[in-house]
Amino acid sequence: MRKITQHYEDPASLVWRHAAERMGMRVVRSAEVNASWDGAGTLTVGTPDTLDPDDCLPQMILHETCHALCDGPESLGKLDWGLSNEPDAKVHEHACLRLQAALADQHGMRAFFAATPVFRAYYDALPPSPLAECDDPAVTLARAGWERAQHGPWAEPLADALRRTAHLADAVRDIAPPGSLWRGSPGV
Repeated sequence: MRKITQHYEDPASLVWRHAAERMGMRVVRSAEVNASWDGAGTLTVGTPDTLDPDDCLPQMILHETCHALCDGPESLGKLDWGLSNEPDAKVHEHACLRLQAALADQHGMRAFFAATPVFRAYYDALPPSPLAECDDPAVTLARAGWERAQHGPWAEPLADALRRTAHLADAVRDIAPPGSLWRGSPGV
């Protein structure tokens, strides 16, 4: 009998787990949540069978990272970034989605990193420049998140993960079956 010493892992998930680790996040999977930050370094993400078919670990890690970036360093020590007690959580969610789209757009991967169905209509309706001045109060938070994403301690791991994911998309786009997230992600 052959001894099994290695196992397969999704390359995009490896990229984003590595990025999360570099940002000080330990990622665990649980069927008990969609996504939850414990305020002490652990990000819990739903298991594949509990997430929607168009959700993936990379998208979930990016989304939760965007929450932290939009809400600032003080959110890191709070359960679910402190949003459970926030009276206007929708503004914070919208800011997160604007930042998520802006970051993904750097590599032509907005569709790949799209929001979960609850907020999909908002995400899909975002303009080509999701951080442009407009009457949405979420823009201010999203712009602050953008600055942290570009110049803060998470800038390099985040940029690296986005770049690596775009390379994976480039490698498989033309062979991915119709309906695959990889097919719908135009490259750089």
